Amino acid sequence: MSIAPQDGHEPVGADIDAPAQTPAGPQKGMFGITGTGDVSGFGGLVRRRPEQASSPKPYGGYFDEVTDALEEAYPAFADAIEKVVVDRGELTLHIKAERIAEVVQIMRDDESLRFELCSSVSGVDYLGSDPRRLHVVYHLTSMTYRRRVRLEVAVADGVSVPSVTSVYPTADWQERETYDMFGVVFAGHPNLTRVLMPDDWEGHPQRKDYPLGGVPVEYKGAEIPPPDQRRVYQ
Repeated sequence: MSIAPQDGHEPVGADIDAPAQTPAGPQKGMFGITGTGDVSGFGGLVRRRPEQASSPKPYGGYFDEVTDALEEAYPAFADAIEKVVVDRGELTLHIKAERIAEVVQIMRDDESLRFELCSSVSGVDYLGSDPRRLHVVYHLTSMTYRRRVRLEVAVADGVSVPSVTSVYPTADWQERETYDMFGVVFAGHPNLTRVLMPDDWEGHPQRKDYPLGGVPVEYKGAEIPPPDQRRVYQ
């Protein structure tokens, strides 16, 4: 038994092989959402573009102590740090890519900082909103002082980032994963090979311009249909 729609029209994508609706862009449109940056369809979330301006001092909390200690311990602070952003209770230091290894060395070894652990290295693709589209984000933790800080570098596609594995060995597989998913090349990494995808895989699946369908499935001979050929439930 089928139930006829109240308005007398069949919903788009209700039948197999009917054209599916796809969002107009990565910022809006999915699941019929308009007027916000929410592409999930849930919660009314708004996707914010990356912050461009530095936050003014004082930053509050231990953030001033961390930045002051780094500035005192690192003579190239003014040249290496592009901006300092405090947002939603978190401190982010935006650093020139070529300086990242120097900065993390100071962050780990200086007695006033002591960020002994790099808990995460990950990537972000700001396609269409930043000429340096590929960002690498480092989360550092000071177990001595119970503090956390985020470091972030930005590079254009094809520009390498110095590896921090000599300072934080835990970054080894994390840099490999960022290379695998986003295509960021970490210069000086001891073994920069894929860690999630097969060695002969083409492309980097977490880039914004990576195809959403039509990719042959390994070992099965099947193929994921592209978005405009999938069934949509509405």
